[in-house]
Amino acid sequence: MISPGPLAGVVVADFTRVLAGPYCTMLLADMGAEVVKVERPGAGDDTRAWGPPYAPSGQSTYFAGVNRNKTTVGIDLSTADGVQAARDLVDRADIVIENFKVGTLERLGLDYASVSAHHPGLIFCTISGFGPGAGRDLPGYDLLVQAMGGLMSITGPAPGEPTKVGVALVDVITGLHATVGVLAALHHRDATGEGQRMEVNLLSSLLSGMVNQSSAYAAGGVVPGILGNAHPSISPYEVYPTADRPLIIAVGNDRQFASLMEVVGAPHLAADPRFATNPDRVANRDALKQELLTLLHPAGADEWQERLTGAGVPCGPINDIGQAFELADRLGLAPIVDAGGTPTVAHPIRFGRTPATYRLAPPDAPEA
Repeated sequence: MISPGPLAGVVVADFTRVLAGPYCTMLLADMGAEVVKVERPGAGDDTRAWGPPYAPSGQSTYFAGVNRNKTTVGIDLSTADGVQAARDLVDRADIVIENFKVGTLERLGLDYASVSAHHPGLIFCTISGFGPGAGRDLPGYDLLVQAMGGLMSITGPAPGEPTKVGVALVDVITGLHATVGVLAALHHRDATGEGQRMEVNLLSSLLSGMVNQSSAYAAGGVVPGILGNAHPSISPYEVYPTADRPLIIAVGNDRQFASLMEVVGAPHLAADPRFATNPDRVANRDALKQELLTLLHPAGADEWQERLTGAGVPCGPINDIGQAFELADRLGLAPIVDAGGTPTVAHPIRFGRTPATYRLAPPDAPEA
């Protein structure tokens, strides 16, 4: 018997579009929640038009990637009937998640203050780009936040060449934070009967998600810069060429470094004063890299990976996305699942008793 999921019986009114909100609501849907996605009749979510590539169903893979397990309803909020339909949906929902422009829901009487007056147990999550204060009118696009939030300033091949991350990472981090917050608010509601309004924004999520780089500034007053593939606080921890293709080596402690030096045939370097401790290695990063360039040159990446992994040294090749899925499949992680005939990426959490389910394909656009 298939478990209904840990969130079975929870109703989510999804007034979000594009990525951060839909990713959050898909995760909730995978865990059993009933998610009703509100879209503009005819056009639907912007990402329906973001293609190619396309799924076998003809939908854009962008839309399909974050909208399984949902039903959709076309509601025209410019009409009185549409506003009433939205109110009816909110009245039966446990959770509302929205990313409208500031002021839109207030104008329609669908804001938290209006709806919670007769629905005090409602959890109401707003997702924005820069928060509800002075940044309320700034557009919340992932690329803008990567730039304005500092992520691009630490990402790229070299100083002066800031580069965006290859996926809308800020949206994903924000969607995850929204999911955590909603589940915490749901637990509070179940314990007390009290709903609440919560707000998640891309900039705050990014500053939190940059963890050690953010802490360097907050706690140490240090403004990090671009180091290419190197790590600001660990060495060796970057990409190294071999006889055939690049290899990642990620040494996290002195024991691993000693093992690395043993395998590459230079055990004396583990005791070299320049490299004896991690702070020494960070201070002498360039000298250490030059040593490794010479030591790694005689063999290819696969041979080094086998030898180093056997010695307990973290390392691996740089895979493309297809190779990454092949790796996950070889490891028994079943990375691709079928959602109503549409191949989608598996939910990342493995529950022991209430596993994620894949009940519905990403919905077709509501008719005009």
